[in-house]
Formats: sequence, structure tokens, C-alpha cells
Amino acid sequence: MTNNVKYVQAEPLRQYCTALFESVGMPEDEAYINADNLVDADLTGVESHGVSRMAIYLKRIRDGVVNPKCEIKVVAEHPAVLVIDAKNSMGAVASYKAMEMAIKKAKESGVAFVTVRNSNHYGTAAYYTKMALEHDMIGFSSTNGPARMAPWGGKDPYFGTNPFSIAVPAGQELPVVADMATSLVARGKIILAAKNNKEIPLGWAINKDGEDTTNAKEALEGTVLPFGGPKGSAIALLIDVFSGILAGASFGPHIKDMYANFEEPTNTGHIFGAFDISKFIDTSLFKQNMDQMIREIKGSTPAKGVQEIFLPGEIELKKKQQRLKEGIPLSPAVIKELKEEGALCRVAWTLD
Repeated sequence: MTNNVKYVQAEPLRQYCTALFESVGMPEDEAYINADNLVDADLTGVESHGVSRMAIYLKRIRDGVVNPKCEIKVVAEHPAVLVIDAKNSMGAVASYKAMEMAIKKAKESGVAFVTVRNSNHYGTAAYYTKMALEHDMIGFSSTNGPARMAPWGGKDPYFGTNPFSIAVPAGQELPVVADMATSLVARGKIILAAKNNKEIPLGWAINKDGEDTTNAKEALEGTVLPFGGPKGSAIALLIDVFSGILAGASFGPHIKDMYANFEEPTNTGHIFGAFDISKFIDTSLFKQNMDQMIREIKGSTPAKGVQEIFLPGEIELKKKQQRLKEGIPLSPAVIKELKEEGALCRVAWTLD
């Protein structure tokens, strides 16, 4: 972050974004879910998926390529499985409801999975897996997206960054919340870098000619790279199978680009899972063992140059606690966009 960022409190920012969504025809409760999804990303330090996405979300609704009202349809239902058609709804709302369904079914069957087709960008994967923690469950979530990443060894984009998340409850310790893209970095970070006229680290992406680049705008014309080389590429493929092909959604380069195609729905796919711990093992024992594992890992000897060992999600959860007190840092470019959207939506910016 640059030194000229402005710190904004989470609740007023959430209210402002909720009002923007309502202005384009979204019901109040659904507008809140969308806004909360974005603000939660900013609170946890995932600015690439935060309120910097407001402008593109609102544009797609205004252009009529996204349904502002969530009208999901159950396509198929079994004891531990649901197949949902989101009917081109906002991804965050359809996904929130799908995860609620997965949790409800898992209470009966122990494990449940819900796939979603005909959806849109759903924000951070961890937003949904953290919902399972409130029910002493392990949560799983993944989504595909438009072609941003070449398969290992290629230079033509085929896979999305295809993120996934797993959240695991603990007892007295913080939960373990893994949330990662299968690319070395989420493309949203490159978009944000381009918006703020900043360079990106070498190794994040290649340009359209297949060459390494630190220029964010060149990177957006090229492709991001998978983490771990062939391993990340393989995981991206499998997530496309679960979130896309299994869900009956589009996959690979057949998913429409929400930043470039304003005439057709994206037909993004997701999958959500919930594991009721009590159906496998006593919940208190599970949490006790999780606490032991976390403390042992935290107490292990750090490598040279490392001051503290962190568990997945620990940095983000602690950052959220900090930003709830100090506010969310927003760059001038993001604030400018939010104010412009407010003018278009006739919603007054009162966060100065």
C-alpha cells in the first residue's frame, strides 16, 4: 500500500456498497451479502477481491448481463448432493445460499456437496468455508473462472486461476483457513497493480509473447503462471472438473470474461462441501487435537531468517482484527472509482 491511502471503517463501507447494489435493483438482504463479501476480503488483506471489484460488478448488472436478483433453481437433489442452477445470479449470493444448503444437508448425512452452474464471480473462496466453522464443520469451496493461466509448458491461457479453500475449526486456537489460487498469484492482484500503476514481481506472469514481465498491463494481456509448475497446473485442471464439468457449468476458455464480454453470461461454476465433524469423531476431541497440532507447529523451530511460523489463514484473521479497529486502507484509485459509482447510482459518498 502507498502512503496516501485513506483508512475507512468497515461498517460504513459495507453500508455504502450495500446501497450501491440496491440502487441497481438488488434486494436489500442480497445487496448486504455481496457488500459483506467484498468488505471481508479487504478486512483480511485480500484487496484484489475487495471493494475494488465494485465497478465491474455494477457495470455488468447495468449492462443486463447479470441478474441482480438471486433466483436459484434446484436441478437435482439427493441425500448428500444438490445441483443448483444460479440462473445468472451474482456469484456471492448464489454461493452463500449453496453453502447454507451444504451445511444443512451435512447435519443429516455427515458430508454434503453442492454444485452451482450458471453463476458469476464469487469473491474469496474462504468467505464460504468460514461459514462452516460456525457449525463445527469443515468447509470446502472452489470455483473456476475465465482462461487466465496456461497449462504447464504452454503460453496460451486455458485455466482460470481456479481458487479453492478449506476451513477447519479449532478449540482455543484460531481456525485453519486455507484459501489459495492455483496460479502463483491471484489475477486480481495484477489488476489492482495495473489500476495503481505499480509493477509486479518477476515470476507472477508472462506477456502475450510468453516472456517474463514485471509490467502489470502486459501481464494482463498475457497469462499468469501456476504455482509449483506442473502440480499447480494439475490442481487447476481438477478444480475445473469439479467446479465446471461436474457442475454442468462452462470450463477452461469457454467461460466468458467478465472484464471483456458484456453481452453474454459467464456461466461460472462452483462446488461447496461441508463435513460434520461429530459424525466422524467427538467434536471436543477433534478441537483438542487441532489445538495440539497448531501449538506444536507454532512452537517448532523457525528456519533462518524466519521470526514466526504462521498457519494457513492466521495472518488474514489477525489482519481482520486489526483492520476492524484501525479501518481498511483504500488507495486513491479505488476511492475515485467508488465515488464515481456513487455518482452514477445517486448514492452519496459520506466516508471522508
